[in-house]
Amino acid sequence: MSGKYRQESSTIHMVKRLRFTRIFSKAKIRQQLYLVYAAVVVLPVVLIGAFLLLNNYRMMLNYHEDLLEADNRRVKNILFEITTQIYNLSESISFNSNIQSLLTTQFTAPSTCTLAISQNVLLDNYLSAYTEIRKIDVYTDNPTFVGAKQFHPVNEEIEKKAWYQKAVSQSGIFWEGMSWYDEYGNEYWELCLVRKIPLINSPCHAVLVIHVSDDYLRMRLDSGDYLSEISVDQGPVCYSSDRMKYGMRQPDVIDYEQPYFQRKGRIRQEGVECFVNISALHTYQSDSRLYICTLDFDGYQNIRNILYLCGAVLLLALAIPLIMIHFFTAYFVERVGVLRQEMHKASRQDYELIPIFQGNDELSEAFADLQIMVKNIKEQEAKVYQAQIKEQALLINQQEMEFKMLASQINPHFLYNTLETIRMKAFTAGDREVATAVKLLGKSMRYVLENVGTAETTLEKELDHVDVYMMIQHLRFGDRIRYERKVEEGLILSAYRILPLLLQPVVENAIVHGMEEKEEDGLITLSVYTRTSDRTKLLYIDVEDNGCGMSEEILGKLRRDIEDRDMSRSKSIGLYNINQRMKLHYGNGYRIHINAEPQEGTTVRLMIPIDRMNRSL
Repeated sequence: MSGKYRQESSTIHMVKRLRFTRIFSKAKIRQQLYLVYAAVVVLPVVLIGAFLLLNNYRMMLNYHEDLLEADNRRVKNILFEITTQIYNLSESISFNSNIQSLLTTQFTAPSTCTLAISQNVLLDNYLSAYTEIRKIDVYTDNPTFVGAKQFHPVNEEIEKKAWYQKAVSQSGIFWEGMSWYDEYGNEYWELCLVRKIPLINSPCHAVLVIHVSDDYLRMRLDSGDYLSEISVDQGPVCYSSDRMKYGMRQPDVIDYEQPYFQRKGRIRQEGVECFVNISALHTYQSDSRLYICTLDFDGYQNIRNILYLCGAVLLLALAIPLIMIHFFTAYFVERVGVLRQEMHKASRQDYELIPIFQGNDELSEAFADLQIMVKNIKEQEAKVYQAQIKEQALLINQQEMEFKMLASQINPHFLYNTLETIRMKAFTAGDREVATAVKLLGKSMRYVLENVGTAETTLEKELDHVDVYMMIQHLRFGDRIRYERKVEEGLILSAYRILPLLLQPVVENAIVHGMEEKEEDGLITLSVYTRTSDRTKLLYIDVEDNGCGMSEEILGKLRRDIEDRDMSRSKSIGLYNINQRMKLHYGNGYRIHINAEPQEGTTVRLMIPIDRMNRSL
């Protein structure tokens, strides 16, 4: 059973592997390399990078939250220390016998009250000894009391204060955030301890207010990294690292119903997302609660900067291999392309391979094998070609001999004189059309007879012969067939030499076969122009007709007929001879090319290398 399971598992694995190989092999080499890069580099780096970024993000969040919580705890401990010390100080002041005696005394004169206050230096000593205290105020409703130093009689304004009414109505202490104004009208806030001074056997009331020094709190609490805010109960901020926050409300996230409220997390303040840690401090021997808010405005920006840096490192980790893969791929694909191009040239029987192939790897070895194979093929083809040349030379000699024998039977001067006599008689008789026809026929026959046995003539004379031939055809067919000759601008026709009697058979073939079904508007176009192909400058001669064209089947047969000689056939002999003459004279790569479409006409193109045309310039 186990063996059967392993066999099925192996079969499934093999099927998946074959499917992957089939999909992968359909891509080009460049695409395959990029797929490998994506699978081996991009995917792991992205997955690992995303995991690390997310993990680092969480760690940094926890780190900043822990730091903020520690700073909040630090501020809380300092505040507890300061408030406890000030509470103990308030106990010493409230139960000091000299202070109580001073506040309960009924003075007979203001001067006596002022003298008694000046002699009491207890509060002065405390102010000079405790730097955390900015000011100590004692308020009393003793009618015989006058204001001096730290002692103040209660007036209507003080009596209406909520903190004064609260202090008079209870015996416990409490903390209050109080504001005051300087002589310039600037508002300041301070954390103050407020308590009632118990006066035994006296109908009067006295309230002690100890103002905590804001500068002392700033020195003790400010860390430089975070913003701290302190408020009492539901009151406004009475201390802040940012002086602009004084008198403002704490964040709305505080739940004042919870006695031991504490919150940490993130809020949005002033349009900026920041870390926040808020906790409640129960002051010593008091029902007042101090709410300490610690804010970190730079934490998120620091985290983002680190994440951006990590992201940049990840992108760099992807970019560097990508650049290397890109250049390696370009180099490798270029070499593969060169090898493929050379193999394609060899498949088209073009054995002129590049001499040097870059590299020293398997591709170089494959190119070396290709060179050896091409060398062997060239040697074999050279042997076959030599045999074909000998055979073709015999055929050409036979044709030339037959042509010479035919031409020798005709006396050229007798023929010219006879045609000229006929032309003059027709001209004298007023038959100009016959005279013109005889003249054109004479020019055509003169060109043919003059070039019997010659190897070359000028391109200008060859084109003029075609013009004469088309004039004769115009006399025959009239406007049924028109003729156009297009020559590239700047091309000096007399400077190029060409095989004689090369173009007229092509034009004749276009008229006989291309225009046989054309009743009107026939057009033969002969175009001469130059192009550069594979660094070789070529002369193109196109003979194009707008006749009936031919099907793919007929076109294929015609292409085969002009390549392989069949003595039994009577058609395409002229094109076959021209094709063979071009290959023998200019090289095996230069021949006739025929293109045609049904009902669209036929184009016969002759491509001749200019460097083999014996230019006279």
